Amino acid sequence: MFEDQVVLITGAANGIGLAAAQQFATMGAQVFINDLDTDACTSAAHSIREAGNTAWPLPGDVTNPKTPELLIQQVLDQCGHLNILVNNAGFTWDGMLHKMTDEQWQQVQEVHTMAPFRLTRAIAQIWRPLAKEEMKTGYPHPHRCIVNVSSTSGLHGNTGQINYATAKMGVIGMTKTIAREWGIFGIRCNAVAFGFIDTRLTRPLDEGHTLLIEGEEIALGIPQKVRDASFAAIPMGRPGTADEAAAGILLMASPLASYITGHTLEVTGGLGI
Repeated sequence: MFEDQVVLITGAANGIGLAAAQQFATMGAQVFINDLDTDACTSAAHSIREAGNTAWPLPGDVTNPKTPELLIQQVLDQCGHLNILVNNAGFTWDGMLHKMTDEQWQQVQEVHTMAPFRLTRAIAQIWRPLAKEEMKTGYPHPHRCIVNVSSTSGLHGNTGQINYATAKMGVIGMTKTIAREWGIFGIRCNAVAFGFIDTRLTRPLDEGHTLLIEGEEIALGIPQKVRDASFAAIPMGRPGTADEAAAGILLMASPLASYITGHTLEVTGGLGI
């Protein structure tokens, strides 16, 4: 389905991003895996190549203002073109509103909204001129699209996640605006809002998963009682798997969604209906 297409996925060394990279590669795409963790990034690309598919590691911090243009240029230097951008990188740094620090707020905005904005702005310098040239002889190339990762926290809000909820709602506004501005060029932009997916971000807090951000170790996961309450609210009665979540990304990037843009697909097991 994605033969001869080139895909760049941020935050793709673990969880949903890695599952998406594996699925894209299995379906014929050439995949570039970006992640903050250099070792995990390299290992993820290696595992895909060992399976007989094509992947390259592109380690880097997407919150660094210089990284987005550098990533795009590295993809172009290697393959000459880019078809699909998946803005997936992110993390949670939870806290109740009255206790949340400016740093907690800003770091989450940087990774979930500023980084996708910069990456999208960088690819605009490539895609828009190409589409304009193509339009001189007919309809622009149909295989260019962006998939932004959002969350039900952005759609409905979530206790202890005012920073994350605000950022993920911002992703939806960004998605709709890109779709409006770039539809004329045949470039689609959609979002996928995940509910409770089994990843490091949603596993029990006492498992001890952490992420190092600018020298500060951030605990990942949620309290067990919150997990239990979340399960009870899901009509399908269970969390989704990383593979099930990734399938939503592939659906919105695929030819099956060729006339869908500006949409937010909810992959939630029914949570929030």
